[in-house]
Amino acid sequence: MKPNSDLARLGLFDARVPRYTSYPTAPHFSNAVTEKDFSNWIGAIAEGSRISLYLHVPFCRRLCWFCACRTQGTRSEEPVRAYAQVLKAELALLKARLPRGITLSRLHWGGGTPTLLPADEIESLARDIFSVVPLGEDAEFSVEIDPNEIDDARLDALAAAGMNRASIGVQDFDPLIQKTIGRDQSYEVTKKAAEMIRARGVRSLNADILYGLPHQSNERISDSVTKLLSLSPDRVALYGYAHVPWMARRQVMIPSDAMPKPEERLDLFETARVLFLDAGYEEIGIDHFARPDDGLAVAAREGRLRRNFQGYTDDTAEALIGLGASAISRMPQGYAQNAPATSAYVKAIRDGQFATVKGHAFDREDLLRARLIEALMCDFRIDSDEIRSHFGTTEAHLAELYAAPAREFGDMVQVDPKGFAIPERGRPLTRMIARAFDAYDLSKAGHSSAV
Repeated sequence: MKPNSDLARLGLFDARVPRYTSYPTAPHFSNAVTEKDFSNWIGAIAEGSRISLYLHVPFCRRLCWFCACRTQGTRSEEPVRAYAQVLKAELALLKARLPRGITLSRLHWGGGTPTLLPADEIESLARDIFSVVPLGEDAEFSVEIDPNEIDDARLDALAAAGMNRASIGVQDFDPLIQKTIGRDQSYEVTKKAAEMIRARGVRSLNADILYGLPHQSNERISDSVTKLLSLSPDRVALYGYAHVPWMARRQVMIPSDAMPKPEERLDLFETARVLFLDAGYEEIGIDHFARPDDGLAVAAREGRLRRNFQGYTDDTAEALIGLGASAISRMPQGYAQNAPATSAYVKAIRDGQFATVKGHAFDREDLLRARLIEALMCDFRIDSDEIRSHFGTTEAHLAELYAAPAREFGDMVQVDPKGFAIPERGRPLTRMIARAFDAYDLSKAGHSSAV
């Protein structure tokens, strides 16, 4: 890896850049995309094709201070049950517009805390989903599970519904760090949840862990990663904590003076990275690790890795439909986002219409640049022949697009007749290099640290 001084010279430790789980990124969405547009896009899905669904449950029993997701607290199950009924009404709207013969490639329940749903609501909601869009062959049904908010009844209901991948949030196992970020979750509780999941025959287990947290040190993150590895996850997301208290108000509870410096963040990432690699995991893109037989690792080796709002994926469905408050759909025509406020979302659905409030319709240049950025984020290289073949763009236009990052990043990138690539030494700069292909105003708020 290139010395930190070179990375600092190129701005790695100062830059704030998007995570590029979409292009253009969500801050560039506008109200030019309407409910009618989204309804028409659904109707345009090809009969007999495969789609993906994301279902957002915004409720949490407690609001973790580090989290910047769209969530709201609840002490009782009544609001959760009421929300589930609105999701079912949204499914009925989807069923009325969806062409015939559609099956599911991927189904993901996220949040918030989807495991706040009572067992009977899990069963009922799953039935309603599959009555609209049944699971296709080799489909994946994944659920985000809070180890503090799961029991036998809810896990039995999820397993009976067909859940075959579970995702648990770890963040960090150190008690001081957990207290500082408002996330009490012991190793013992997490281990028990993992054992309960495995006992029900769920074949795949994901885990999320964060680097860059307050009070985090190389010793502490080493201990947390070692404990996580003892749970034998099939796939791990090693995300950098984004401290954005001006956006996520609850983060003001976290002392800024306890945050590691940018250079220390890079060391924390590298410490965890080495532990995962030494344990036999393969590195996937910029922040994921997977066992060699995991679908993500296989897709990476075969050049089929993709990127969406959940991060890296091997899902190839062209349409991903988001259900629930704030959920974002990615369609061949563009993005459509539901009303972020739960009350506004509920009102729209109860009024008998989709809750779309904003989005972005793609033009040809959007699709081209989106693929260039995705290729860099997934494979660290752009194949010029593939781009010209798929988009019909000229060699001169690609050369123009390659020129700016080549000038800015020098030997951290490579340009040759085959295309554009980021060698090993430049990979900490991947998001910054991807930003050079972004045609939109980069002053929009919400971007996270580049490392």
